[in-house]
Amino acid sequence: MLGEFSNRIGLSRYPPQPDVLMSKKTRSGISHAVDRTKAERQELVERIGQALPRDGKVELQPGLTLYRASAPTEPVYGVSTSCFCVIAQGGKHVMLGEDRFRYDPNHYLISTIGLPTISQVDVASAEEPYLALRLVLDPAVVTSTMVEAGFVHRQNDSSVKAIAVSSLDAELLNACLRLVRLLDFPEQYRVLGPLVVREIVYRLLTGEQGHRMRHLAIIGGHAHRMVRAVTRLRADFAKPLRIENVAREIGMSVSGFHTHFKALTAMSPLQFQKQLRLQEARRLILVESLDAAEAGFQVGYEDASHFSREYKRHFGDPPMRDIQNLRAFTFSGAAV
Repeated sequence: MLGEFSNRIGLSRYPPQPDVLMSKKTRSGISHAVDRTKAERQELVERIGQALPRDGKVELQPGLTLYRASAPTEPVYGVSTSCFCVIAQGGKHVMLGEDRFRYDPNHYLISTIGLPTISQVDVASAEEPYLALRLVLDPAVVTSTMVEAGFVHRQNDSSVKAIAVSSLDAELLNACLRLVRLLDFPEQYRVLGPLVVREIVYRLLTGEQGHRMRHLAIIGGHAHRMVRAVTRLRADFAKPLRIENVAREIGMSVSGFHTHFKALTAMSPLQFQKQLRLQEARRLILVESLDAAEAGFQVGYEDASHFSREYKRHFGDPPMRDIQNLRAFTFSGAAV
């Protein structure tokens, strides 16, 4: 009778079982881990903010660059590098062809090949500025880490895009924080920094983006051929593109080359070349003060009106108006 009454009111005649006690310990451990992650995120914000008190970017150690922006930025057209990017505060998105990749303090972005991209900081304010770091991924370090860890094997990874966003786990966050801490001690950074970078590379290789990291190891398969093709197109972007010649050089059929190139870069070879041409033309007009016709000619356009139309379609304004707006925006101090 007492047992039935106890059961009805939610009591038990027996003490808590070990699995219940373990559950409480597990919950306590999870709570501690969450608190630690929160504290490390805040410390990363503070350290980047102290290292970079004004808007802009600075490469404090070779391959390690910090960024700050106190307001959302205009779209920035450029060519990505092989890198690992972490946001401590704020938010940003990157466009690769028609694909959009957005990341924030809970996610990291990884890029394995230099590709034409459009990036924009979309979450930033004076009170909570955008704060981020970018670590260049050295293919030699990736390859040696793979060999040392026993990860080397051949595989066909042609369908893997060169840019992706994944969740930033506690181990990667902690490694990033330790790397930033070392910036206060340059002598220690020279010795310990490469070890922490190697740890980051290892964790990326063992994480969700391990297959994408293998693009950097140059082990073989179609991804290796696409790296060669991208390198060739970047070097010869001002020359007429002969897809059949590029395909033959990397040992692929024209249709196979086109398919695998687009799977990796989210662009056709012609679209890739066009973006490289237009971005270089923009640089020539802005930095070297060339007129639009001369800039277009230098990057491979023989028809000035065709160049102007392509430029407007890509950047939103004709060349000279775009450059005037860009200079005014830069002069105002809003650009990062």
